[in-house]
Amino acid sequence: MAVATYTKSGAKASSAAKLNKDIFELDVKSFQLIQQAYETYRANGRSAIASTLGRGEVRGGGKKPWRQKGTGRARHGSIRSPIWRGGGITFGPNSNRNFSKALNTKAKRTAIRQALSLANKAETLKVIEDFTVKDGKTKQVTELLGKLEANRNVLIVVENKSKDVVRATNNIPYVKLTQATYLNVYDILNSHSIIITKSAITAVEEWLGGTK
Repeated sequence: MAVATYTKSGAKASSAAKLNKDIFELDVKSFQLIQQAYETYRANGRSAIASTLGRGEVRGGGKKPWRQKGTGRARHGSIRSPIWRGGGITFGPNSNRNFSKALNTKAKRTAIRQALSLANKAETLKVIEDFTVKDGKTKQVTELLGKLEANRNVLIVVENKSKDVVRATNNIPYVKLTQATYLNVYDILNSHSIIITKSAITAVEEWLGGTK
């Protein structure tokens, strides 16, 4: 399968890059695996931020508020009881919660193949011969993305990150830079444009088992 290719300056290349149909042209009939991989990625990035204190963790309340009998009031043993204002929380969230999910390697890679096939079918995938930035200038990247008509949620996939490329893309809020072997379903589905280099395609095909 051939796809339109661009030069490193953003012009249309004379020869089109060839994509492996086992990775970029799958017939996705069910989105269940993709959904599972997407939810797994989000769950593994979630942390238990909300945390409350139980009755035994709230400071104070060691002294009995009033004597057991003779006052006419209900008996209480601590002002840190859950029914008191400022007391502990019953069954509240804590930092020990674990939201992580597991997905085996075979299923994860299959989901990535399916996501790449959907991106290619939607024509959001664009191949560039090489992605280099001189002296880490952000202006060069924004000009290149303008020529490629990529100005919203752009995912740039390279074989290996360089300091100049990282520096040039860090300050662009709608651009994410990733290495070929770190692709995931979440980034692929959330990108309006995926710009991938030829060397990154080779790395992806070797990683996902597309080459014989």
